Amino acid sequence: MSTAQALWGRWFGPAAAEALPVRLGRRSSYSATPSSSQNQTLDQTLLAVVLLLVVWGAVMVYSATIAMPDNPRFANYTRNYFLVRHVAAIAVALLASFIAFQVPLQAWERIAPMLFIACLVLLLAVLLPFVGKGVNGAKRWISLGVTTFQPSELAKFSAVLYAAGYMVRKIELKEDFIRAVWPMAAAVGIMGSLLLAEPDMGAFMVIAVIAMGILFLGGVNARMFFLISGVLLAAFALMIAFNDYRRARIFAYLDPWSEHNALGKGYQLTHSLIAIGRGEIFGVGLGGSVEKLHWLPEAHTDFLLAVIGEEFGLVGVLLLLGLFLWATRRIMHIGRQAVALDRVFAGLVAQGVGIWMGFQAFINMGVNLGALPTKGLTLPLMSYGGSAILVNLVALAVVLRVDFENRQLMQGGRT
Repeated sequence: MSTAQALWGRWFGPAAAEALPVRLGRRSSYSATPSSSQNQTLDQTLLAVVLLLVVWGAVMVYSATIAMPDNPRFANYTRNYFLVRHVAAIAVALLASFIAFQVPLQAWERIAPMLFIACLVLLLAVLLPFVGKGVNGAKRWISLGVTTFQPSELAKFSAVLYAAGYMVRKIELKEDFIRAVWPMAAAVGIMGSLLLAEPDMGAFMVIAVIAMGILFLGGVNARMFFLISGVLLAAFALMIAFNDYRRARIFAYLDPWSEHNALGKGYQLTHSLIAIGRGEIFGVGLGGSVEKLHWLPEAHTDFLLAVIGEEFGLVGVLLLLGLFLWATRRIMHIGRQAVALDRVFAGLVAQGVGIWMGFQAFINMGVNLGALPTKGLTLPLMSYGGSAILVNLVALAVVLRVDFENRQLMQGGRT
């Protein structure tokens, strides 16, 4: 027994000495004696919140798409077409999540670079003729016969793993800007270039924020962090300034109700605001939305929150906001807990997923509420889209695995 454990045992008894926290001398919020919550194998409340969001999302996807067959564009579809595909995607995602949960974090750390390279290959394949599938002028999907796959969703997850592994490898160089930051910046730049070629600026923004957040949490000098932030903001500003389509979206956001924008680039935003305004405090009731009846484009994907606001009102929107806020905070706590247990890679992965989910939900909600310019980002766990549901649930399964391994260590076990 170490001297520290001997003193601890002298003061608090032999049993307390055996339950000594991992890092004596550092302030710890974890009890030496396992509590009832620590005796659980994983965070059941977080799991329940995630499943609640997934089920609520499935209900809203059905509500938002039930009238779509009335549109000549979807005349050959049944009323349950989108619901069946969405539920099938959820079933596949839950199976994949169960498998992902069985994989130790050490294995994820080993495969992180290979997964990142595989994502670059897939993003390049999307741009090739006869491989990538285009929708509304964007080539973001690879056809798999019965379904399609969107590599940019997997790229977000691979960016989390790669950035966390990179910081663990470069932890001793974190004060050296050239050796610590530029290799990661180059990797994100290559992935971003492929995403912009699709184009998918929204996914690039999410990946850039994930990488920046992990670098900052990994201990990169604050001055370097603000320098990188400034460079990225300038880069995004130039992308908007020199692209007519993106620039038009910004002008439409600034004045969506003008005669020119209301029927053009501001059409989605104005109808989203109308839907949320109709909901008032308690909403018009489930299934009662009018805007989903061919007025609001992409009601089941990017603008699902507008349908929620119309049918459940301010109460529903605040409840949804609270669920995402709580889940993000809890995921970040799991990451901090892992870092306190000297599991830096696991901690940064969990915190990276928290940044990803929180930032993407924030952007989607901001767009739907008119607080941010229109951007094609779905609402995590809820919007229609098999690739997003699959990758989101796998990422959260990895977070639950981090929590599972944390609890094992705190109870004296091994990961």
